[in-house]
Order: sequence, then C-alpha cells, then structure tokens
Amino acid sequence: MTPERINAAASPHGLSIFGMLHPTPEDGLPEAVQTIVLLGPDEPGFWAGFSASPEFNDGAEDPLDRWSERVITALAESLGAAPLFPFGGPPYQPFIRWARDSGRAHQSPVGLLVHDRAGLMVSYRGALAFEVRMALPPTLPRPCDSCEGQPCRSACPVDALSGPSYDVAACKADLLRDGNDCLSRGCAVRRACPLSQSYGRVEAQSAFHMKAFL
Repeated sequence: MTPERINAAASPHGLSIFGMLHPTPEDGLPEAVQTIVLLGPDEPGFWAGFSASPEFNDGAEDPLDRWSERVITALAESLGAAPLFPFGGPPYQPFIRWARDSGRAHQSPVGLLVHDRAGLMVSYRGALAFEVRMALPPTLPRPCDSCEGQPCRSACPVDALSGPSYDVAACKADLLRDGNDCLSRGCAVRRACPLSQSYGRVEAQSAFHMKAFL
C-alpha cells in the first residue's frame, strides 16, 4: 500500500491525503493498526461532488457526516483498511492531535489548526487505519512562521480569537450583524490566511459550514 494508491482511490470522491502518522498506545486503537491516513477535501472540486450527492439533497440532518461515513467506509473496504471518523462519539477519535502529529497541521497564531495545503480552511472528513506500516512522507515547516504580517490576527471583526479562549458567543452574535459577510462567505479569519486563499474552497461550502455552526 502506498500514498499514491490511496490518493488515486480517494480522488474520484473529492478527497485527498491530509496527513499520515504512526499511532501510539494512547490512541486506543487495536495493536495491529500501524498507519493512520487522514483524509480531507481535495479542493477545488470536493463541493461539486458532495452537493450532488443523495445525502446533500435528501433534506435529512448531518448530510456531510452521512456522506463521509458512506464514502470513506467504502473506500476503506476497497483498500483493506478500517474507517475512522471525527464524529459519532462520545468517545471521539483524537483527530486534532492526529493532525498535529502528522506534521502537516500546526497551531496558528489565532489557535485554529493551520494546514500546509488548506491553511485555516482545513477539515478532516475521516481517516483510514491500515495494518501496514507505511513510510511517512516528509513534512513542511509551520507556515505561519514565514507568513508576512500574519493577517489572521486582525481579521475577526469582534476579535473573538484574540483572547485566551475562543469567544463563541461574540462570534455568533456578530454573524447576524448587517454588513458581516462571514455567514455567506466563511469566517473572515480563515479567509485571511494566504494558504486558505490558494486552497480553492468555494464560498458555498463555507456558507454551508457557517450555517451549521450558527
């Protein structure tokens, strides 16, 4: 099994490898699991596929989670892996720690995860657990360290991410203010990240996530 084969199988579904790691005992996975492969939206293109899916159009709750479960479970079966998801708990799988341990996601200056490709638009739809110990690819340095001006720091209209913890109440209240475009275009902080801007996520997808958040 190789990353190239996994990406080739995931690509038709609008998914891509967003990180790989070797599990540790604290993950609580079976001892046979040797490699975890994190999957995220392959942009641009993911949204077009998902928005045409039965889950998106059937009017039932949690369309993205249901789509992820169906697609990634089938993908796991075809590749001889076990599917893992960031939803469905408690208990929940430690996707944030896995993201950091993969070396491809880091804590940004505003506390959110920043990914070497997706920037602050990073999300994980699931993971594949393999009983094969794969070589881990090289990783890049934390992108924020070379980001000129770090525009994410000043992008929030209410500075909801500038304190010791995320001010969720202030964020949600401002989303309904006239002139705030975060609800229709996505979080201003996430949009300010240069990597986010080059990622290709369409505003319709960001609006979908913001509506669910609100």
